[in-house]
Amino acid sequence: MKKETIVIQNLKCGGCVKTVVHLMEAFPEVSGVTVSLEDASITFSVPDEQPAEKYRQALADAGYPPEGDENTLGRKAKSYVSCAIGRMS
Repeated sequence: MKKETIVIQNLKCGGCVKTVVHLMEAFPEVSGVTVSLEDASITFSVPDEQPAEKYRQALADAGYPPEGDENTLGRKAKSYVSCAIGRMS
């Protein structure tokens, strides 16, 4: 297993954290998901041979693109919806 840490954009509150954790825990090979609001980062463990790109893309698709990726208006809007869903769950 290897640890991956991804700094993400649009992480604003506990609702966002819940959404991101739920998203990552949906991947059966992912374990030990932790999110830091302070650092806007997510850390998780995956098998050594598993590339991180699919997780980066899943986060971006949910409105939380990795730092350095384009943070479009659509992604920002999607993060607000994801946040609201996280707050209600």
